[in-house]
Formats: sequence, structure tokens, C-alpha cells
Amino acid sequence: MINNLKTYAWITSGGVIQGMAMALFLFPHSIPSGGAGGLAVLLNYWFDIPLGFALWIVNFSLLVVAIYWLGNSSAIGTMYAITITSASIYLANLYLIKPILHPLLDLILGSVILGLGVGILLKQGVSNGGMGVLALIFAKYRQIRPGKPLFWLNGCIFIITGFIIDWRIIVQAVFSQWLSTRVVDFIFTYSIKELGAGLIGIRKK
Repeated sequence: MINNLKTYAWITSGGVIQGMAMALFLFPHSIPSGGAGGLAVLLNYWFDIPLGFALWIVNFSLLVVAIYWLGNSSAIGTMYAITITSASIYLANLYLIKPILHPLLDLILGSVILGLGVGILLKQGVSNGGMGVLALIFAKYRQIRPGKPLFWLNGCIFIITGFIIDWRIIVQAVFSQWLSTRVVDFIFTYSIKELGAGLIGIRKK
């Protein structure tokens, strides 16, 4: 019981941190935070599906994958993390003043804070939604840090989205992913060394 409470406390923290990074630093400059958003934009562009519903389709599909490959507990934790992140974004937009600074500074701060939130979630064996599900599967079954597959998965989607819709998002989005996934890998490596791979279901045999 205590371990579960601690786990969900960390998941809550990670979801809030991720949501704040998006709402306060990245979204004000229209910088996409992940590949799921890019896929939602493509679904909207190709099939005229509302963005909110398109994002739900992407995340729901990946949650089905999470249940199959990662188990029910990871899928439940992922759904909880997505809910906390969405609620944080909603509340931040309602009640907090966005500290819009220089776009480059906001990009850097937002990416670092985003990476911190995502790293905390992955460390607890749950995904932040979107491509984080696939990155967590790679990390679990290939014994690698999740930042690298997360960067390449999101990067490919950003490039496709950029060429189809607006090429200007590519540079900002890819840089944001590169920086945030470096933070993710730092958090992930620290957790393995200090707390053990058991926290995220990765244990060398």
C-alpha cells in the first residue's frame, strides 16, 4: 500500500511537471511536445477529425499496446498520468500567468522541465502517453534507456508533420525533443544506479 502511494505520488508529480512545461513554456509558442500531438495534427489534416478527439484516438490506441506489452498496472498508471497532465494544462491555462520570455529561453526551459516530468513518469514504469508508450516498451525489452527511441520516434513524426503542414515546426520541435530526452535519459540512468531497475520493471539477469 505504501509503495503504491509513493508510486502514484511520483506519477502525480511527473504529470504536473510535464503539464506545466507544456502550458507555460512550450504551447504559448506553438511548440509541439511530442509525437502524439503530431499524429493528431495529421489525422485532423487528412480526415478532418477534431484535434481533441484525434489526440484521444492516438493515446487510446497506444494504451492498448501498453496493456499488451507492459501489463495492466502500467496502462492504468499511464491513464492516470495522462489525466493529471491534461488537468494541469487546463488549470494552468485558467489560473496561471504564462511567463513568456524570449522564445529560445522558453524553448530551453520548457524542454528541460518537460524532460524532468517525463523522466519521473518513465522511472515509475508508466508512460507519459503518446510515443512514450513505445519508448517504454523499447526500454523494457531491449534493455536501453528510453530517451533515444523517444527522440527518434517523435523526431520522425515531427519531420513528416513539418513537410506536410508547416516545415517551421521541425527545428523547434526536434530541438525540444533532443533536449528533453537528454534529461529523460539522465533521470532514467540515475534511477537505475540509485534506486535499482526494479522500480521500472527492468532488471538485468
